Amino acid sequence: MATVTSIGTGVYQVEDEGRQTVVYVAGTPGDLWAFTDGQVFHESRRSEGNAHAGLPRRSEAKAGHYEVGAPMPATVVKVLVAPGQAVRHGDTLLLVEAMKMELPIRAPADAIVKAVHCREGDLVQPDRTLVELG
Repeated sequence: MATVTSIGTGVYQVEDEGRQTVVYVAGTPGDLWAFTDGQVFHESRRSEGNAHAGLPRRSEAKAGHYEVGAPMPATVVKVLVAPGQAVRHGDTLLLVEAMKMELPIRAPADAIVKAVHCREGDLVQPDRTLVELG
């Protein structure tokens, strides 16, 4: 059984079978976002019946094409990739800051960076594609 401990506002430590993970949560009761280990989860009462509700939203895969976005409203702190660059699953693509925390946005799969749609200092929303991979 997992145990959850609040370690700050919107920050939780989850321990399950000896493995510890930090989870960041933001939003309102009807529109919650959770970020952990490079993945984003979104639950919205408005999206009931939507295939994305409760599933990872950081990337949308379409036949090997990935659109990577921010986990929540954030500021781009550092862009670490450029078009044409090869990345491996788990590589950090960029760093964003949200809720006074720096969060890495990681590659969901081995791929080539097709395009970067943000710059350092940009304010971004979770529905905006920041990096395209293919």
